[in-house]
Amino acid sequence: MNAYHAPENLLAGKIILITGAGDGIGAEAARCYAKHGATCILLGRTVSKLEKVYDDIVAAGGSEPAIVPLDLKGATVSHYQQMAQTILDQFGRLDGLLHNASVLGHLSAFKDIGEDEWRNVMQINVNGTIFMTQALIPVLEKAPHASVVFTTSSVGRKGRAFWGTYAVSKFATEGAMQTLADEYQNKSLRFNCINPGGTRTNMRAQAFPAEDPATLKTPAEIMPTYLYLMGDESIDVNGESLDCQPK
Repeated sequence: MNAYHAPENLLAGKIILITGAGDGIGAEAARCYAKHGATCILLGRTVSKLEKVYDDIVAAGGSEPAIVPLDLKGATVSHYQQMAQTILDQFGRLDGLLHNASVLGHLSAFKDIGEDEWRNVMQINVNGTIFMTQALIPVLEKAPHASVVFTTSSVGRKGRAFWGTYAVSKFATEGAMQTLADEYQNKSLRFNCINPGGTRTNMRAQAFPAEDPATLKTPAEIMPTYLYLMGDESIDVNGESLDCQPK
């Protein structure tokens, strides 16, 4: 899918929300979506990082983004409902939602996973994603064709030793996507997963500290798949889990 060449106006006029938009893949996706015509809503917990992405987009001539400072760890259903209402009031609809924000937790034997560790990873990777999606579905339904993209991982398809917390959270992500895709089959809203693969990000460095980052693709190099799933050329793609870097 990384051979996909997106037209410059692929996302013209679209309103797209990106979570974890402050750095890494989320920041690159926001810049890339804006370059292709979208108005981006940047969601993240660190305002200074979101402002940097905002400045990058404006400097490149993109539409002025919106900033939503929100920490998924402490966010409640009420926060997501308020956010959805604000987006509806300001933009009238939402054309795309990229669930990029995730935390890795610590790699450990399954029997050693602590309660706080488990709750923290599930709160951000699963609960936050699900409650935000629920709140935003009515806003997404206002769009002619809307795309929701969840972020998965190879360990969310086949469990891997010592990756217990993160792996289970990504199995849940895949399950949520498949359930929603089946519910919304043949409707204006589609749900898919994207697996970025090994990419030069802080999370990857945390998981593989001895790895040479120069051997990995940059976030910019995997953007074709992100563009494809968010653009109208993937209108008929629903319930799929795509790899940015097929083995």
